[in-house]
Amino acid sequence: MHRTTAWPLALATICLVIYASLYPFSDWRDQGISPFRFLAAPLPKYWTGFDVGVNLLGYAPVGFLLALSALRSRRVKWAVSVAVLGSALLSLCMETLQSYLPSRVPSNVDLVLNTGGAWAGACVAWLLQKMGVIDHWSRFRARWLARDARGALVLLVLWPVALLFPASVPMGLGQVLERLEVALAEALADTPFLNWLPVRDIELQPLVPGAELVCVALGALIPCLLGYCVIRTVRQRAAFSVVMLAAGIAASALSAALSYGPDHAWAWLDLPVRVGLGLAAAMALVLLPVRRRGAAAFTLLALAIHLGLLNQAPASAYFAQTLQTWEQGRFIRFHGLVQWLGWLWPYAALLYVLTRLSRREPAQPVDG
Repeated sequence: MHRTTAWPLALATICLVIYASLYPFSDWRDQGISPFRFLAAPLPKYWTGFDVGVNLLGYAPVGFLLALSALRSRRVKWAVSVAVLGSALLSLCMETLQSYLPSRVPSNVDLVLNTGGAWAGACVAWLLQKMGVIDHWSRFRARWLARDARGALVLLVLWPVALLFPASVPMGLGQVLERLEVALAEALADTPFLNWLPVRDIELQPLVPGAELVCVALGALIPCLLGYCVIRTVRQRAAFSVVMLAAGIAASALSAALSYGPDHAWAWLDLPVRVGLGLAAAMALVLLPVRRRGAAAFTLLALAIHLGLLNQAPASAYFAQTLQTWEQGRFIRFHGLVQWLGWLWPYAALLYVLTRLSRREPAQPVDG
């Protein structure tokens, strides 16, 4: 039997919810009130449909994935009840901890909405199980994917979500060098260890159009190659690559629409980006017959080049201004959910392919 992908996805979703609930993780203090006081507080006078939707939808994936994990394992009875109870306890813990954050306000309404969203998600999982959709997915997975596909599946599901965080280069995930240098300098300020940090002779320079083209092409190609590591046949790979490229373009357009407005959803699609996407499609086509181990090696090479180029460029001032829209506006709730994904996804993929290449596997030709 295949190990279910729902468990690691549920864990990842819980971690993201914790980050979003406790962001910005600063100014922790005891405000002299009981952390459970919000449970008996009167209902808030002001609320918006946006807040209601966010609280419902934020916990719906948690309930869905927890219930799906229990249903797929076939070891947990009352899967919906267990998922809802676990989600409610998670929400209670988050609201309680928010009592120690002056910038966050715990709310009994949020607790109810979060639990309701988790219940709705868990019911959807139960309904899909009863309708046979989950069993159909199992058969589909057996036909399309290798037995050890769980890690790749988790990464592929998270890739479009990671693209929702505004990137200075389209498809450019993992640009962390400049932020890491600044964070280290701030952490080591007023200590003798500050002099240990390497000092660059020149400042980071913006990417020229040719380098941007390569970054876009490799950023779009990497998830395709990652899928080739676990997909069985050439035809299946071809269909998969079309779906992944379309998902990447759609996620990038949605990110631009959220950042700059719906009228600018396609403003990022300039000439270097269009050429880069076309090059990614061409390379994905050429590499369709490569063996799974070879696909992992090509993924490693693409990740190394992509991250090397991307981290030699700074984030533009206009891009930094865009991030302030997310950090100070109503996107603050989404900021915590996708920021770390956008930074860390390529490095998680790098670790996955290194682990895959380190294992001894029999030669596995790709079927036509």
